[in-house]
Amino acid sequence: MKKILLSLACVAALYAGPTLARDAAFVSAEQINAFQVLPEPPTSTSQVTQAELLELHRIESTRTPEQVERAMADDKNESIFIFQALMGEAFTAAKLPLTAALSVKLNNDESVNTDPAKNGFKRVRPYNLDKTLHPVCKTKTKNDSYPSGHTTTGYLMALALIDMVPEKRDAILARADDYANNRLICGVHYPSDLQASKLVAYSMHAVMGTNPKYRQELGAARLELRRVLGLASPAN
Repeated sequence: MKKILLSLACVAALYAGPTLARDAAFVSAEQINAFQVLPEPPTSTSQVTQAELLELHRIESTRTPEQVERAMADDKNESIFIFQALMGEAFTAAKLPLTAALSVKLNNDESVNTDPAKNGFKRVRPYNLDKTLHPVCKTKTKNDSYPSGHTTTGYLMALALIDMVPEKRDAILARADDYANNRLICGVHYPSDLQASKLVAYSMHAVMGTNPKYRQELGAARLELRRVLGLASPAN
């Protein structure tokens, strides 16, 4: 009923803030309408949420120091360079300024598109709902768990990187899955947050593909990246 009665414009007005006022680089919040099209997150008292909390406890009890270290590192990095281990030592912002600039714009658009949903759904973070959880990454008191910004960023960066290096598609997607799973190892999101984030990222990428500005900047970054990595020039 809420989705029927409230337009995205109304939601934006109700939850206006510095991040919501941010301009989109390639895809606007109105083009995705994440708050309106995503399914409602499970309620705090639902069986789904209770099962998800049990799963987070299981993860917490079995996570290794190495897993925690990787999750904490990913918590601090929301750029395309989360794929450096896969792409090689030359995959850095210093050596790839056009790729880095594209990454900044993608990260910007993630916030533009997820913030209305986060502020609209107001899902309580798992560690705030269940005080016996012990998160190892940055926490907050704001109720904005659904969808996950980090996870949306990870998949969005992955899809853009596949546009540039399609021959590494499977490995890139595997790393994006790992990046998303690290939000569970951190103890800061529910599994259903991650599922919603993936939907948002794929929707954003589909719309971005129709934007001439994205295609132009992607093309320049792709040429730069493939040259630095010593890969053959793309066919188109």
